[in-house]
Amino acid sequence: MEIKILYEDENLIAVNKPEGIAAIPENDKTVASLYNLLSEKYSKKIYIVHRLDKEVSGVMLFAFNGETHRELSLLFESRNVHKTYKALVIGKPEYEEGIINNPLRQFGSGRMGVDEKKGKPSETYYEVLNYYDVHTLVKLNPLTGRRHQLRVHMYSIGCPIAGDLKYGNREIQKKYPRLMLHAESISFEYGGRTFKLRAEAPDSFSQVLENINDNFIL
Repeated sequence: MEIKILYEDENLIAVNKPEGIAAIPENDKTVASLYNLLSEKYSKKIYIVHRLDKEVSGVMLFAFNGETHRELSLLFESRNVHKTYKALVIGKPEYEEGIINNPLRQFGSGRMGVDEKKGKPSETYYEVLNYYDVHTLVKLNPLTGRRHQLRVHMYSIGCPIAGDLKYGNREIQKKYPRLMLHAESISFEYGGRTFKLRAEAPDSFSQVLENINDNFIL
């Protein structure tokens, strides 16, 4: 599998992760992961800075040394990394833009969900980019970094991300060829420089948008 390199220097590398491949090794070690592919390509230790769900495509960072890994990890933890996603959702949000601040926690099934009493503070900014017949294309900026945050937050306002087999009506979600969530860009300050890294959405994402009105009338 060819992985597109978006940026590379002696300290870090940014790649455009394809959907359908895990960011880190899974329980089945025979299944390829992005981490393993990059480790083999560079024949040295690679450090994982952050993660994307297996079904998500887009910008992902890795570090080439422990110091860079620590510093980038701190940037993520302190919310000094600005992340932008694109998502196609089923339905239409009530407002053209807003902040979803439903607190989230993990349930026994492994799913994340809203819990007003026990959930951790979670915030997602959304903005409508385009309306379709029964879908909406939105820009998403996670202001916190909870597991499945974007997926659960959109589901919680009645607009699940298209193709999400974990959140939403499974029979409807099975009609889509992929989870329609793409990590479009990451920006941050590091080493006296401003990094603005962007990944074009793959054909698997763009083709759904091109055919949405013809093939996915629900």
